[in-house]
Amino acid sequence: MGTQPNIIFIMADQVAAPALPIYGHDVVKAPNITALASEGTVFNRAYCNFPLCAPARYAMLAGQLCSKIGAYDNAAEFKSSIPTFVHGLRDAGYQTSLVGKMHFVGADQLHGYEERLTTEIYPADFSWIPNWQQQDTKLAFQDMGNVTSAAPAARTMQLDFDELVAYKANQKIYDLARSKDKRPFFLTVSFTHPHDPYTPTPEFWDLYDDKEIDAPAAPFVAFEDRDKHSQDLYFHYGMDRRLPTEQETLSARHGYYASISYIDHKVGQLVDTLKKTGQWENTIVIFTSDHGDMMGERGMWYKKSFYEWSLRVPLVIRMPSAGQPARVNNSVSHLDLFPTLLEMAGVSDCSGLQLDGTSLLPYLHNRTPQTAPLPRAEYLAEGTNTPQVALIRDPYKLLLSADAEPLLFNLDEDPLEQNNLATRADHADCLQSLLLIAQAEWDLETLRGDIIKDQNARRLIHGALKKGAQKSWDYEPRQDASKQFVRGGDWCADAESNAYLAYQGV
Repeated sequence: MGTQPNIIFIMADQVAAPALPIYGHDVVKAPNITALASEGTVFNRAYCNFPLCAPARYAMLAGQLCSKIGAYDNAAEFKSSIPTFVHGLRDAGYQTSLVGKMHFVGADQLHGYEERLTTEIYPADFSWIPNWQQQDTKLAFQDMGNVTSAAPAARTMQLDFDELVAYKANQKIYDLARSKDKRPFFLTVSFTHPHDPYTPTPEFWDLYDDKEIDAPAAPFVAFEDRDKHSQDLYFHYGMDRRLPTEQETLSARHGYYASISYIDHKVGQLVDTLKKTGQWENTIVIFTSDHGDMMGERGMWYKKSFYEWSLRVPLVIRMPSAGQPARVNNSVSHLDLFPTLLEMAGVSDCSGLQLDGTSLLPYLHNRTPQTAPLPRAEYLAEGTNTPQVALIRDPYKLLLSADAEPLLFNLDEDPLEQNNLATRADHADCLQSLLLIAQAEWDLETLRGDIIKDQNARRLIHGALKKGAQKSWDYEPRQDASKQFVRGGDWCADAESNAYLAYQGV
């Protein structure tokens, strides 16, 4: 690609692709993401590889399925010995910075980043370990309170975090423009919105009228008609104790849409700062989310499911060059980002890393990759005690576990996933071919045993580390005030001159 471009990687948390106007939603207001998409490539079917915060990010960063790297849940250690695309970019000459959420668990809180400018929003220790050997505790985790309490708020923990992230990220873009370090930059900006609770400020809540909020397109599915995993999640989320009313469902969607608009505003600020500092024309911008949110579709909520609103994520790549295709219809996944980013940086050979994805760069130049692994997904955490896996071969999606009958959907003909084709004779050959691929990828019985052993080991370690002297793994950002503003020995005029950055225009 010639000169290495800068890259800004923007992540939201829990944005379902079907909730964005770039994918056809006619209620949600996201003009800045829409504008970014108009200059870039939009992947119509991009999937996360694990619909849960930490493992989704581990798989994306490592370019490998979570079952291969032992990243089973939100309290799984992300091992320091696992290469990430951040290591690859840093090795290729990039300066690497992280602002915001990555949900790293373990003593290594960098994983290739040279610096983190904020702390983490969630714990870095083994606090949140599921227990697949205790049936009565594996399902009791979360209730519907974050759905039923949706409303505008003056301030929340999530808002505190994202306001800090936005401030630090925009400041970092200014600092990069003035830096004497002329390496290209890779800057990750990771927000926590629109993750529940759905409580944005009135400024964004008031963008929507109550009357325009749409009801879920996929109707409520009675408990007895749900698949086994969806039944488990029904109890896991406390829906047996409290179901949202119709009005509460609409209010939750209202808050969710407003929270997406809040993130859209932050995306607009980042783009504006890139333009003001003259860095827009040499910066690749990528926008995605770790996973989605069911948002009442099928009567389901939050994530942890393989249905589209939970598993399918936005993916927009804006390259500073002309002639990009507007849309890619082939299914892709976050596993493809590792080889994509390294190829963008000029590293074309990742064969020694045994990655599970393939570079998306050909799509950005109107070509189709010669080889394209099928998107795969796993769910190995709380709310179940059996590995759940999914496999996508356009237009079919297979959902599979050892304790339930398989599900098979044609996403072209049945986008709401209401018709299970696995029981139909005319799809027997399709089902069998996908089952063979899945069986070659996963040994579900062995995987379950490995997960339980890992849970037990972490539980022992977590208990031990809570006794005696304790050392926190939570990241504490460091700031050297001796290098800020004007300090002893500096000429005031020199300090002001060094900090001056000419306005480049928007």
